[in-house]
Amino acid sequence: MAFMLRQLARPALQRNLFYSATKLRPAVKDAAAATTTNTQQQLQLSESCLKRLREICNDGSFLRVTVEGGGCSGFQYKFDLDNKLNEDDLQFGEEQAKVVIDTVSLDYCTGATVDYQSELIRAGFRMVANPLAEQGCSCGSSFSVKL
Repeated sequence: MAFMLRQLARPALQRNLFYSATKLRPAVKDAAAATTTNTQQQLQLSESCLKRLREICNDGSFLRVTVEGGGCSGFQYKFDLDNKLNEDDLQFGEEQAKVVIDTVSLDYCTGATVDYQSELIRAGFRMVANPLAEQGCSCGSSFSVKL
């Protein structure tokens, strides 16, 4: 029963969070201007993240972080290598080790840290210490938002 209620409430919650995030945001066309006007919106990068990006992004590519609806806790992080910037993207890091995130996704993970972790069973980028996440699953890619 609880599962069915969550499934019914999830689309409405995601719509409300998306609407409130886009409604309150000032219209900024330039990514550099967005970085200076939204100083409280930050994404931290660990040293292991920067080191790994320097190793794999030698062709002008960068790490794109996206927050999507789904996963076992409501939202999930998606990490991809990309080489095309969109007009609503914000950039973090340095030229050789750059992380890009769109403004809507940043609303769900402001203050979090992008880390690269290497373990025996897997290695990859992870979002850690997200102050806006209430709980997550054990894999670390899914989370729910504090209301």
